[in-house]
Order: sequence, then structure tokens, then C-alpha cells
Amino acid sequence: MSSRDRRIMKELQDLTEDKDTSGIHAALEQEGSLSALKGWFFGPGNTPYAGGKFVIHIQLPNDYPFKPPKMKFETRIWHPNVSSQTGVICLDTLNKNWSPVQTIKTALLSVRMLLENPNPSDPQDGEVARMLLDDPDSFVQMAHEWSVRHAGAPRQRNLDVTRFRSLARPTTAVDASRYHGYKPVLVEQFTAMGFDLDNVVATLEFFRIDKFHENLPPSRMSDVTTRLLGEQP
Repeated sequence: MSSRDRRIMKELQDLTEDKDTSGIHAALEQEGSLSALKGWFFGPGNTPYAGGKFVIHIQLPNDYPFKPPKMKFETRIWHPNVSSQTGVICLDTLNKNWSPVQTIKTALLSVRMLLENPNPSDPQDGEVARMLLDDPDSFVQMAHEWSVRHAGAPRQRNLDVTRFRSLARPTTAVDASRYHGYKPVLVEQFTAMGFDLDNVVATLEFFRIDKFHENLPPSRMSDVTTRLLGEQP
């Protein structure tokens, strides 16, 4: 048995002995193979993930522990540092900050800690990060719904959003009259591209866009964008 394999077996034995204390679990994915593991833990309390069981696929490279394990969520999760489609995790300790003194247990603990302390400024999933930054209350609700649906978390009535609101980006109040009756959600699709708010509103008026719209069909989006870019008289 190689030193790598002995190291992995020792780590799994240690995890088995202290799983009740750490709350971290891991086991061979296939008996007789030390290349792939399945790890799991329950979502930490006081988060929208509380009580859900989250399963992590762990791939161990041939030069482990000198290279980090590759981890991804098998359980779908709504989190800015995890792809909502593939489960890929963005976490420095699994990449450039990995050290051979770390273990499977410490790596899984870091992933669990990420559920308590998301980092939307360095996202894996841009859509989720934008929701957290712009509308943390909706983010918490969506994260909880996914935890209930995919991780079997118990439904919570009163979700604590305090720590997530602290991550939201500051907003600058805009005089509502500048929208000329258009819905901000429509106007901000264009201002997010860098276009001036007043020019966007003027362009919507030029095309006589109905003011009840929140979204435009692709052809109309193209017309408005083209004019804003100065490519149409």
C-alpha cells in the first residue's frame, strides 16, 4: 500500500471515530477504490440550509495530499460559490490555498463553513451572487426552498436574513420620476449594461414601449440596445 493510500485510510478511520463530534462524514464511493469518496454533512443552523443533508463527491488525485481533492456538490444548492447547475465549488482552500497538512475532514469543514459565510464577490454562480448582492431576502428564501426540495431540510417559518443582508451592495436611491412610469426592473436591464438611465427611458419612449412591461421580446431588446449604442437614428 502506497503512502497516499495509507494516508487516505487513516483519514477515513479518524473521520469515522469523530463524526459525531465534527458532523462530517466520508466513505469510499466504491469498495476497494481510494480514488473517489462520498462526503456529507448537515446544513449549519441559523442559515437557510439548516438541517438539509448535503452530499459531496470527492475525487482524490494520485498525488494527494500534495494536490487538493476535487469536490463538488451532488446535492443541488443555491449558493453564490457553488454552480447551481454542476455543483462545482469555488473555494481557495480547494485550489491555490491548499496545503498537504489539510485533510478530507478540514476540506469538508471549509465547504460547510462556506454555507455560513458565502462570498458573492468571488462567485462560481453569477446569477446567485447577483441575487444575494441585490436582494438578500429573496436569496435566503430561494436558498431555503432549494434546501427543502433537494436536501430534505425542514421548512423554517422565520428565516434569519441578518448576515446575508450585511453582504448586499449599497444602493443609491433614484428619483422615481426619472423612470417616466416605466418599471425599474425593465429600465435596469439596460442600465446594468452601462447605459445612462435617462437615455434608456428616452429610447423606450421613442419605441413607444408599453409601460406595464417588465421584460421585452428579443427583437425589441435588440432595437432598444442598437439605438442606445448609436447604431440607429
